[in-house]
Amino acid sequence: MATTKEILSLAVETGDALLRNGAEVYRVEDTLIHILEAYEIENFDVYVLSNGIFASANEDKDDACSMIRHVPLGSTNLGRITALNQLSREICSHECSLHDAWLRLEECKTIPDNRLIVQMFFCGLGCGCFAYLFGGTLLDAAAAFLIGLPLQFFLVRLRKRKTSKFIVNILGSALVTLLSLFIHSLNAPIFYDKVIIGDIMPLVPGMALTTSIRDLFNGDYLSGAIHMIDALLTAFCIAVGVGAVITLYHMMGGVI
Repeated sequence: MATTKEILSLAVETGDALLRNGAEVYRVEDTLIHILEAYEIENFDVYVLSNGIFASANEDKDDACSMIRHVPLGSTNLGRITALNQLSREICSHECSLHDAWLRLEECKTIPDNRLIVQMFFCGLGCGCFAYLFGGTLLDAAAAFLIGLPLQFFLVRLRKRKTSKFIVNILGSALVTLLSLFIHSLNAPIFYDKVIIGDIMPLVPGMALTTSIRDLFNGDYLSGAIHMIDALLTAFCIAVGVGAVITLYHMMGGVI
């Protein structure tokens, strides 16, 4: 028979994986509660923040157990979140034993990202579409598409080296601004501002901002504040990268 520690460990590990891949706080907390109830844990407490999990079970029994887990803010991986949600549904419907749940959990955590070439293509496609959406021409969209390709390559390489998120956003926004101004300096008939706007969209903290607002509406003020601060700092870093390159371009005699 499974012990309280084994069950609580599974729940916390599942919540940890969800948080690391960008799941909302209320979804993580709800998942932990359902897993514990599915394995017939009656007396438990679960508290989830944007970067931490606090859980205890059977505090009034001999096999009482408590766990604290720090979870750093990470990027979003919807594929892993979907797989983890499916696993929790199977646990709740008693289709998955504790041993099988651990095996499935490890599989969910190791789902690979898309190939780099695929990421680069769709990053470029998204950048081009955003440039056109914000008033650019088809030529602006094409320029944004071409700049989006090296941007994604650059971002993936920096993240693999575990570079600070702030440095990644500053350097990424600086790179797209530099390339946009370079194309503009070749007298290409583009609106460089539309190109820059389209190409910084992959860096914009839309998920963090949306999550923070949702957490605030759900009454999770601390988690909402954490995500809001993260979104604001990310936006500030993007502004620093774009502004620094444009300022240097002016100082070097560039004409905009």
